[in-house]
Amino acid sequence: RWVLSLQCKGSRNFLSALRRAVEVDFKDKDKHQSQGLYLLTTGIPDQETHTVSAYVAEACRGFDLQLHVCLFSVLEGSDSSGIAPARYASPRETANAFKEIVQAANGRFHWFGEAGIFESDDITSIISEMEKAKNYSQKCAFLVESLKQRS
Repeated sequence: RWVLSLQCKGSRNFLSALRRAVEVDFKDKDKHQSQGLYLLTTGIPDQETHTVSAYVAEACRGFDLQLHVCLFSVLEGSDSSGIAPARYASPRETANAFKEIVQAANGRFHWFGEAGIFESDDITSIISEMEKAKNYSQKCAFLVESLKQRS
């Protein structure tokens, strides 16, 4: 319920926000088997990717915490907040940075925009499972056909 009361504001100081979430908000982390944080963002963190990845890997190592990122790409020039980010990256560079960060946290990455889904670990996983099932089905059909021909 507390999420509904939040307002969009602030910077892209990812490390500060993650430290607060991990060190303050997860006081009872030992009582839970696994936990997940979801970062909803439109741009790259203020800090360098390797710095964020190192902290994320260390923070997630102590208990079963996964960081999942939902990157929403907005159209160029549509930022009406008037706040210039401390660090700029293209949408592709931003996606690559978050994919690296998510790997350090054993999480999932999702990238979408007004045009639809650009990339999603969940969808990639589902497609992979479907391909495996299709290949298995084809092998089974081939085996059945081979057995019919022998009879």
